[in-house]
Amino acid sequence: FVGYFKRKYGERLQKIVLDAGFTCPNRDGKVGRGGCTYCDNAAFHPSYSTAGKSLHQQLDEGIGFHKVRYRTTEHYLAYFQSFSNTYAPLERLRALYEEALMHPQVVGIVIGTRPDCVDEEKLDYLADLAGGRILKDWSRTLESEGIRTSPIVIVEYGIESCYDKTLERINRGHDFETACKAVRMTAERGIDTGAHFILGLPGETRQMMLDSCALINSLPIRSVKFPQLQIVKGTRMEQEYAERSEDFVRFSLEEYLDFFTDMLERLRPDIFIERFVGEVPPRFVNETPWGLIRNVELLRLLEKRLEERQTWQGRLLSND
Repeated sequence: FVGYFKRKYGERLQKIVLDAGFTCPNRDGKVGRGGCTYCDNAAFHPSYSTAGKSLHQQLDEGIGFHKVRYRTTEHYLAYFQSFSNTYAPLERLRALYEEALMHPQVVGIVIGTRPDCVDEEKLDYLADLAGGRILKDWSRTLESEGIRTSPIVIVEYGIESCYDKTLERINRGHDFETACKAVRMTAERGIDTGAHFILGLPGETRQMMLDSCALINSLPIRSVKFPQLQIVKGTRMEQEYAERSEDFVRFSLEEYLDFFTDMLERLRPDIFIERFVGEVPPRFVNETPWGLIRNVELLRLLEKRLEERQTWQGRLLSND
């Protein structure tokens, strides 16, 4: 997905994770309590991202954090990641999104949310924002575009599974059809749309996960994230795993590389893979069966596996 940004905008765009103080409808009682059984949000966002800080402070600290690694990066995407970032009245959403876009190095927003937390009004606003019909005097200069007069807008939906039985078991509070509807509504407005699925949720076999590729291919998405399930300390998932470990497919590193290669062969070649593994800090998990290997090395190993098997994304969908 980094390559997609480079080709489209002529430069690397780095996401800066933000915590804007949202919650989720399966936490506050609207559709449930306790949140998703696998979730401890602290395990999924960096230390600079804290709800008590202003958005501009989080952005400044996040830019400083990433400058150490990506020294030549000049522009950033404000990534509203923590919890459900459309779960509020439109007036509040407008204020938060537009505040982030006022940062001089921010060229767009990425909104992580649930498919049951959007509606026509919110999506119409996002389409107008991306179309330059909201912030009339807003502009940034990108290498390949020159002066850009409207922000980049991306919506990422946490779908997690294509199977309703799994979604019920992990306490999502919505079904797969709700996700399909939200994705279609978003894409129809010309908004770049992404999806998030977890590989290894309880009750799902390897074949079920492979079969889900056909359903994912049917969605009008631009990008997808596929983290493997990681059992986070203190979650209900940890207790469930201790009691019924036989319900979980667990992968060694070698097994996962082969399995994800099988996934890639079944996925549309025009879907950009934003990630194929997740990273949770070691202090949040009881075991790190793959060691402390980082994403960049895992990507190298996946590319090597594709070469060894002489295969590619979408191979099994090809007629030749």
